[in-house]
Amino acid sequence: MKSYLVAAALALSCSASAQGAERIGVVMGMLQTNFQSLIVNGMKDHAGKIGVDLQIEDAANDVNRQVDAVRNFATGGVSAIIVDPIDSDSTATMSKIAADAGIPLVYVNIQPSDLASLTGKQAFVGSDEKESGTLQTKEVCRRLGGKGDVVVMVGDLTSQTARQRTADIHDVLKTPECQGMKVVQEQVGNWGRVEGSDLVSNWLTSGVSFDAVIANNDEMALGASNALKAANASKDILVAGIDATPDALTAMKAGDLHVTVFQDAKGQGVGAIDTALKAARGEKFENVVWIPFELVTPENMPEYEARN
Repeated sequence: MKSYLVAAALALSCSASAQGAERIGVVMGMLQTNFQSLIVNGMKDHAGKIGVDLQIEDAANDVNRQVDAVRNFATGGVSAIIVDPIDSDSTATMSKIAADAGIPLVYVNIQPSDLASLTGKQAFVGSDEKESGTLQTKEVCRRLGGKGDVVVMVGDLTSQTARQRTADIHDVLKTPECQGMKVVQEQVGNWGRVEGSDLVSNWLTSGVSFDAVIANNDEMALGASNALKAANASKDILVAGIDATPDALTAMKAGDLHVTVFQDAKGQGVGAIDTALKAARGEKFENVVWIPFELVTPENMPEYEARN
């Protein structure tokens, strides 16, 4: 009986502790993507260490589903909400929902279109996309000696991230040292490995000749690499991605990926949790928190293998 009472007391204590813990609602755009999974893993590890409960929802690339999840969290008693937006242009709606409910809202990874208007209890934690495509394309330009034809894979035109990374590519190609490079094809690959492979296969079948593939993310770049190998295309064709995911670094080690850009997924996840907690506790915080990008090549790749 005594043992039972002690066990019951411990159970009640744990239950009370869990009920009293701060709870953050997290709505990811599409957890099937490698990078978003890394962000969530970073959040989970950090939340476990500091005793914060996370309720994680996957919007499965459905904007309406993501907005509904934010609405449910806003009325569900969470301390704060974290959102990785599917569509940058849908963020104004989610910002209003959270503001009307008085719940702190932190966007992570994908920059909201209303970034300049984030005030009060709202913030963005991510990386400055003006750096990502710029670092990527400058390295491709350097390796090609400023001359050559390139194909561009765009993530998703509804995403501010994809639009900015693509703009970065074109801005770099306008510089004097890279004006000998030309974009011969540019199409949407929806961030996916299969889509990236299909694009390159179609280009090759159509007789498009190119010296480099510049993709908005690693998944599309890995798809491109797979298609090039399947077609026995020239091994001199450069393949460039962004994110430095574990799969990408494995491919780089094998010689199948030549350029990527490290985006600190774990750092973004940790930063989003910390910012959300500060907002929920009424502490001072920055409305925009930048996590730097870093160029990754075969020469410095070993430094990044354990970072994501």
